Amino acid sequence: MRDLFSTVAPRYDFVTHVFSYGMERRWKRLAVARAAIPAQGRVLDLACGTGDLAKLVAALRPGTRVVVADLTDRMLRFSGLPNATSADAASLPFSCASFDAVFIGYGLRNFPNLAGTIEEVQRVLKPGGMLVSLDFFLPEPAWLRFVYLGYLYAQGAFWGLVLHGRARTYTYIPDSLRSFLSAREFTTWLCNMDFHEVAARTFLRGGISVHWARKGEPAKPDIQ
Repeated sequence: MRDLFSTVAPRYDFVTHVFSYGMERRWKRLAVARAAIPAQGRVLDLACGTGDLAKLVAALRPGTRVVVADLTDRMLRFSGLPNATSADAASLPFSCASFDAVFIGYGLRNFPNLAGTIEEVQRVLKPGGMLVSLDFFLPEPAWLRFVYLGYLYAQGAFWGLVLHGRARTYTYIPDSLRSFLSAREFTTWLCNMDFHEVAARTFLRGGISVHWARKGEPAKPDIQ
């Protein structure tokens, strides 16, 4: 997977824009706008790609300190951002309770250990901190799921041929999605992982969703 993302890094922003017909910029703005980030907060953009979300956080929330992390060094170089760290999402090199928010853009499907990654996100979040995710999901009606995966495959094959001369370059998107979750299932999954105030906004009939989920505050001692 790291080799694949090294290959697509120069065209990554263009392809995500094309796949969404330009709507992903609006989705990212919504993700940031509804995130509860305190003034002078510290934010991690995990699986940051070329750093779009990090740059948007910095623009919309001046004063926020943003750290970016990705497993692919070439993606980090294309981001052009400081405070960049090459990191495995399931083993983050950050201290416990060190971030007010963690953003993940189009990364969930590609984590081989999703539960371990979310546990790491919980570890590095401060109590009351927020996980914000934007990703592809499986639409719930079977017929729409079939159509959606077919559309993503056709788009991926076309742009893979045009941009890289290899149809399979971007078909990793539907391939990674086939065994993934619906937005509703992921919402339930986050609740079961002890997140609170879990909310979701879906688009494209459930094919895309933004999730916001708050890490629970530590229990207060009951002193009589």
